[in-house]
Amino acid sequence: MKQEEKKISRGYDNELRMEFDAVSCNESFARMAVSAFIAPLNPTMEEMADVKTAVSEAVTNAIIHGYGNVQGYIPGHMQCPREISVGKVRMYCRIEGDVLAVEIEDDGQGIDNVDQALEPLFTTKPELERSGMGFAFMEAFMDDLQILSAPGRGCKIVMEKKLGSMPWLEEDE
Repeated sequence: MKQEEKKISRGYDNELRMEFDAVSCNESFARMAVSAFIAPLNPTMEEMADVKTAVSEAVTNAIIHGYGNVQGYIPGHMQCPREISVGKVRMYCRIEGDVLAVEIEDDGQGIDNVDQALEPLFTTKPELERSGMGFAFMEAFMDDLQILSAPGRGCKIVMEKKLGSMPWLEEDE
């Protein structure tokens, strides 16, 4: 007897949840994970680069500004440092139709003034020669950007981007 397949409406097509240590060597891991996640949508090279850059900036902000971890990793080595105490960064990605939603969240120090942080070239770490363009890049490369933060309560960055080409949708029509 053949079992009838039940279709459950989840409200989304696919999702990815991950948590990793807030160290610089994991920024590239997050970037590659989101790339693999959206690959089935057949994004253009520009869309792929936009998403990877936005995720990279959001994760870097969590590591450097959220937790103040500026040590990162030793260039040329694939190992993350063991001797530092770090927080966690959570990444949640969801695909609904042709829209990608990405959330990057930390439990770090939070942002005192979100409006000021959104100003291009503003940085809280000028001694690190940070350019202060992270949020500007996220705004430029994604269709929507929301920053939910309060001092001492961490930060959650929510981004969305519509991805253009989905050949399997055209086949169904």
